[in-house]
Amino acid sequence: MLPEFSRPQLLTDPPQAGVAEVLEANPAECAALADRFGIEALRHFSARYTRKPYPGGGLMLTGRIKAEAVQLCVVSLEPVTEHLDKPFTLVVLPPEATASEDPDGPDEIEADATGYFDLGEAFAEELSLSLNPYPRAAGTHLPAGLHEEAEEAPRNPFAKLAVLRGGKG
Repeated sequence: MLPEFSRPQLLTDPPQAGVAEVLEANPAECAALADRFGIEALRHFSARYTRKPYPGGGLMLTGRIKAEAVQLCVVSLEPVTEHLDKPFTLVVLPPEATASEDPDGPDEIEADATGYFDLGEAFAEELSLSLNPYPRAAGTHLPAGLHEEAEEAPRNPFAKLAVLRGGKG
């Protein structure tokens, strides 16, 4: 089964100056992505990027993803609209390449043995990581008591053991 926003691409050599491209989800793809991510709606989703050669036969993609997502407020359950405009850098590795272990390096996508990779799915993953995990409607606050509990100092993990041994927790 193909992902909701599948855009298979073949790993090819772009000009040194790069090639500017745009991918945009249609309304059906937006609805399917919203369902996948468990949000109320995805009104718009697109990626504008430049494709440039990357050492070792890969590609470097730099650009921005833009989206308008509607999620429910974690406090009031009111719809909250979020406008995303996030930069990204992705590296597409050729089939024989080894992934980098640099945690500060760009995200990497591995092309399959035939040289194909799914750019739409990579952008969908970028979107899912960019969504606010705890959206709140303007002016909402957590109920009293919940907030205070969260700010308590963490307990010593060995406190219960100390009590069993006859000491203080």
